[in-house]
Amino acid sequence: MIIVIRIGSGAGFSGDRLEPAVILAEKGQLDYLVLECLAERTIALAQKRKIKNPLLGYDPLLEKRMELLLPIISKNNVRLITNMGAANPVSAAEKIAEMAKSLGTSIKVAAVTGDDVLQYISCDANVLEANEPLSSFGQLISANAYLGVKEILAGLETGADIIITGRVADPSLFVAPMIHHYGWSLEDVNRIAQGTAVGHLLECGGQICGGYFADPGKKDVPDLANLGFPYADVASDGSAVISKVEGTGGVISLATAKEQLLYEVTNPNQYITPDVIADFTKVQLRETAPNCIEVSGCIGEAKPELLKVSVGYHAGFIGEGEISYAGTNALGRAKLAGEVIYERLKKDFSDLRIDYIGSSSVHRTTFGQYDAPYEVRLRVAGKAQTAEKAAKIGEEVESLYTNGPAGGGGARKYTNEVIGVVSTLIPRDKINMSVMVRESVNHEEKII
Repeated sequence: MIIVIRIGSGAGFSGDRLEPAVILAEKGQLDYLVLECLAERTIALAQKRKIKNPLLGYDPLLEKRMELLLPIISKNNVRLITNMGAANPVSAAEKIAEMAKSLGTSIKVAAVTGDDVLQYISCDANVLEANEPLSSFGQLISANAYLGVKEILAGLETGADIIITGRVADPSLFVAPMIHHYGWSLEDVNRIAQGTAVGHLLECGGQICGGYFADPGKKDVPDLANLGFPYADVASDGSAVISKVEGTGGVISLATAKEQLLYEVTNPNQYITPDVIADFTKVQLRETAPNCIEVSGCIGEAKPELLKVSVGYHAGFIGEGEISYAGTNALGRAKLAGEVIYERLKKDFSDLRIDYIGSSSVHRTTFGQYDAPYEVRLRVAGKAQTAEKAAKIGEEVESLYTNGPAGGGGARKYTNEVIGVVSTLIPRDKINMSVMVRESVNHEEKII
């Protein structure tokens, strides 16, 4: 009999649905539940919240998710691994312990820190996307290195029920429990590469179950409104079968798995993580039953010497304005409005974006066949260094109400600070990892 561990994927991004994780924890017979909730821009915004309030900076849905999950994972003995700590894993752990205590649930939480490397980043460091120094991007807000399995393992080894991190590589969240359970060597590149392939297939939650795959009439997916999220039964060699809870919507097939395997992969021969350089071209996928895909064959090379760092910087402000035109010649009137706005703002904004959005935004239906759209929504956007200047765009769009052309309605205006994100590299020895443990019963605290 082959003994496997079962790892579920309960979230693929910060704003993901809440109930799929609950279903997995309740009915999935999991050993581990992973919530992957952190993107490059997400952590930069989290750093902004932490600057305003040092007790914040963790994922804004942390409390909602934990309120639902804490009683279930405690009852079913499911260990939870998540990067919802974002810019403040310690405060997140304290909040979880506080919530567990109020719910009468005994929970041990380990917060993994060390990804915040802003103090170690040189402004002369090269930006990977632009081949320019960081200094050319203005005020830096955040710099978070992609940690890997080594740091997550430190949290798992405390025996904590919940391990909460900041920025770690997405697949590492799934590979760490495999290593912890089976005792793989950190130098076993093929097993870790195979685990990375499985983690990559799981990390986006509902995508592999048909969510991002669905295209009606071309790639139909059943019961998309009740989309299930995946889990993997992982064997000691890293091979796995990916499936979902019976009765949930969606489909897991060779097609959905292949699309997810290549998602955000620029070089399938060398998929680089902090743990390994994986060769996805060697991955073998096989359908073993309906909604069951076996994953095997991935091989790897030694992990890179440098870690990727996601750097957030202040990139000015965006001003936006929107207004709708409907009826005969809607597109003509919208285009005239766009020309008016461009003429009035071209001296102040060097890169003004003017869009004509034409899909049921006014009447929520169509009225027969038209050579031109029956309704169009004009959107104008541009960047500025100050919020006051950016706001001028929305003000000008709003003024179209009475200054023409005819029939404009539903105007809205927005001004938002822009957080830019670029990448650089940092030596591994700059990472100062630590683990803080919190328990809901006695609130003991330890630094490892």
